[in-house]
Amino acid sequence: MKLVIGGSTGFVGTELVRQALLNKDVDSVVGLSRRETPAPVDLDKGRLKSVVCDDFTTYPDAVKEELRDVDACIWTIAVTPSKLQTVPHDEAIRISCDYAITALQTLASLRQSSGGEGNGKPLRFILMTGHFTPRTPAEVHPLLKERGMSEYGLARGASEVKTLAFAQQSGATVEAAVAKPGMIVAPGVERRNVPGIPEVALRDVAAALLDQVVNGLEKDTLSNDDLVRIGQKVLAGP
Repeated sequence: MKLVIGGSTGFVGTELVRQALLNKDVDSVVGLSRRETPAPVDLDKGRLKSVVCDDFTTYPDAVKEELRDVDACIWTIAVTPSKLQTVPHDEAIRISCDYAITALQTLASLRQSSGGEGNGKPLRFILMTGHFTPRTPAEVHPLLKERGMSEYGLARGASEVKTLAFAQQSGATVEAAVAKPGMIVAPGVERRNVPGIPEVALRDVAAALLDQVVNGLEKDTLSNDDLVRIGQKVLAGP
C-alpha cells in the first residue's frame, strides 16, 4: 500500500508516520506537508518520501507525480481551535475545509488517469475533524456557540458531507470516512480538560486510522469511542 499522510509534520501526523513505517502492510509512506517530514529514528527511512507543498489548493506537477498510484490517504491538516483567534476566518476555512476536498479530488483524478483503479481496489480516504463538528445548524454544540466557533464548525461539517458525498458518487472507486476524535492526549503533552469532550490517546487514534485504511472502513463516521476501541484492539495485537 502507498499511503499519503496529509499534515505529516503535525501532532497526529508525526505519530501516523511512525506507526505506518512499522506496519508491514504499508509499502511506502508519502509525508505531505509545508515542510520536510523528518524520518523517525531507527525506522526504515527508505519507505518514507517527504513531499513539500506550499499551496494545497493547487498542486504543482512535481507534487502530483509523487501522488500517483496512491492507495490511501489520511488527512489531518486543519487549524486547531487554540489557533483560530490568530488565523483570519477565510484562511481558517480554506485550510481546514477546502484543502481536504482538493486533496481528495486530486488523488482520485491522479489514480484514475494513471490506471490505479485497475487493481480493483478503491482509493481510501479518511478526513479527521473533531468530536463536536456539526453537519447541520441543529447539531451545533453549545460549547461551539460559547466560543464563537459555530460558523467554523459548520464549515468543517460541510467538508465532512462533501467528502462522503464524493465517495458515494465515485462509482465505488473511492471509499471515504470521517474520523471525529475528542481531545487527543499523549505523554509529555499538556492536557486540557474541556467539559463534554472525551479523550483518546494519540497512539490509539493513529493505530485506528491506519487500521481503517489498510483493512477497510468499518463505517463512514468514526466516533471518539470507535477510535479508542479500534486503536486499543490493534495495539493489543492478535
